[in-house]
Amino acid sequence: MASNAVVQSAEVEPDRSLAGVSVRTVLALGSAGELGLVRRLVDVSAGTVFCGVAGAGGELWFVIEGTGRLDCGDQVGLEFGPDFGLLVPPGLEYRLVSDPGAGVRLDVVALPGSAAMSESRSPLVRELADCAVETTGDRRFRVLFGPGADCSVATQFVGEIPPGRAPAHSHPYDETVLVLEGGGVLHLGGERFPLTAGTCTHLPPGGPHCLENTGSSMLRVLGVFHPADSPASKLPSAS
Repeated sequence: MASNAVVQSAEVEPDRSLAGVSVRTVLALGSAGELGLVRRLVDVSAGTVFCGVAGAGGELWFVIEGTGRLDCGDQVGLEFGPDFGLLVPPGLEYRLVSDPGAGVRLDVVALPGSAAMSESRSPLVRELADCAVETTGDRRFRVLFGPGADCSVATQFVGEIPPGRAPAHSHPYDETVLVLEGGGVLHLGGERFPLTAGTCTHLPPGGPHCLENTGSSMLRVLGVFHPADSPASKLPSAS
């Protein structure tokens, strides 16, 4: 589906909208016939069931809002809420039930099938509040999964960007960023793209870019990149 540098998720038509579940593919990367990172936003209505099977490379989930329970592999009745991250191993069946009071919005990033995630019969679960705060310049981030945090093939993190603009930089990996809160501008390839809650971006390896917070409060983003590395890793600036 979407392969643009910037996608407004609200403008993407659902791939599936049936029985209270809406699935939107907001980013699908790949080259030479090989599928890369695929990012989907899943909306599950209150009291509704969402079922499926994790992709061949495994999946990284993040609960944006809502509460419910998850049966997945050997894990039964797992209760979850906002800011929960989950690493779902390849091929595991899952059954998510949202609580009756409100729906669930879920970010699901399927990893490439070539990713060498170890097989397991249970998902790994992490609460953002339990993850250490790290800094790069004036920006803060917490890694949910990544090298040294139970996932050697990809990284999932939540970052906070204060008002202002940092110098342009680039990374050695494919990065996809979803804006959770706040607003700003993405500077990429000599262009400016508006950022609001729900905007999804693709930052290719080696592509100089900058996320500018043009508001008065924190710009909060959810990032996933592959191969795994630290959000603080940057390529040397061109001389």
